[in-house]
Amino acid sequence: MILLNSEPTIAERWDNRALFGLLWPLIIEQILAVTMGGVDTIMVSSVGEYAVSAVNIIDNINNLLIIAFTALSTGGAVVVSQYIGRRDNKSSSLAAKQLIYSVTLISLLMMATALLFRRPIIRLFYGKIENDVMEAAAVYFFITGLSYPFLAMYNANAALFRAVGNSKVTMRIALLVNIMNVAGNTIFIFVLKIGVMGAALSTLMCRITAALITTIMLNRNVNSPISLSGLFDFRIVRPMIRNILNVGIPSGLESSMFQVGRLLTQRIFTFFGTVAIAANAVSSVINSFSFMTGNAYGIALLTIVGQCVGAKDTAQAKKQTFKIMKLAYITMFIVSAFIFICVKPLVGLFNLSPEAQNMAKTFLQVHCISMALGWPVSFALPNALRAAGDARFVMLAATISMWTVRVSAAYLITFVMGIGPLGVWLAMGADFVVRGVFYCSRWVGGKWQEKRVITD
Repeated sequence: MILLNSEPTIAERWDNRALFGLLWPLIIEQILAVTMGGVDTIMVSSVGEYAVSAVNIIDNINNLLIIAFTALSTGGAVVVSQYIGRRDNKSSSLAAKQLIYSVTLISLLMMATALLFRRPIIRLFYGKIENDVMEAAAVYFFITGLSYPFLAMYNANAALFRAVGNSKVTMRIALLVNIMNVAGNTIFIFVLKIGVMGAALSTLMCRITAALITTIMLNRNVNSPISLSGLFDFRIVRPMIRNILNVGIPSGLESSMFQVGRLLTQRIFTFFGTVAIAANAVSSVINSFSFMTGNAYGIALLTIVGQCVGAKDTAQAKKQTFKIMKLAYITMFIVSAFIFICVKPLVGLFNLSPEAQNMAKTFLQVHCISMALGWPVSFALPNALRAAGDARFVMLAATISMWTVRVSAAYLITFVMGIGPLGVWLAMGADFVVRGVFYCSRWVGGKWQEKRVITD
């Protein structure tokens, strides 16, 4: 495609002002997304520690099952971003529709799996757990499973908005959903007093709303680089789906193995009782706030590097990646330092026993150090590699690190060395370091420049 001289170059398109305009809504959106999970846990904690444990267990399993369509959203974002970099709006809109068709099918299959086999799945990953935890977990799993198709649709739509650089839309949707979630939890948990079921119903309503609003907006977005106009004029374009899968499948396999490994390490806490499970659940919720800025920078890298590679401007891809990674480290350090210093009042927000509170504080203080040092290069930088089409290397490096470091070391430190559940969090930190070495070496070595996503 011939580029018109009057159109801005990639460097002009992604100057500091445009980068800031993309990043600040992404950061706020990530804060709101994490807040939604935190609000659920805080409000459910009023029911009891068994409820906190049940929600945490199912959230971990949900993360594993929904990986299939979230990975496809990543693949779709890369393909669409590269078409936008080429200034080929017709192809970017067509690829967007292929993404919607794909995630809808996958999410329906995942929903059926969750609804039919929820109890065996819980036992598979967590073994024998206390009866009150199991009953609450089964209810939460069933209702949140119903939301999979809507979550899939929203994830795909959000990825499309971000691919074009419009992160303000998804931020506003996240704000609306958070308000709805708090209102729903208040009614269901405190007024109707239906506990875990109420938290799940509120989540379901929020996901339905987000999916419907974003689909309608993209359908009306006729003059944008991405439009879903004519979505129901069903047309499958296999080469585009193949391009999406070339990024999505490695990303999905990587994330699946990450979640399986995470669940295996989470199972360690069941050996130490409900106190350890609850302490880990609360630590994970608080700790997720330190991920929020890093996640935003990772999402930005998908969009910007994808467009740079689509425009065949690798120099800008390198420059923009360096700039974003520098910002990621600065903000990650600030957030981690805040959590480290304020750990006592943060843990105190949750209705935990003194023993669980002390355990949670130790988990967080240890982990904040490793996150500030290694999280950006181990979880944000790989998005730059994915955006360039190097998703298979990311998958391979993540798999090696997960199984040889995070999982193996967790069991070794916890049981063989006798450190206890803290060993899981120490192993996470080691995993960050190993992943970071792999990804930095790949990026600096430049092998990613030889990869191709759009082959037509």
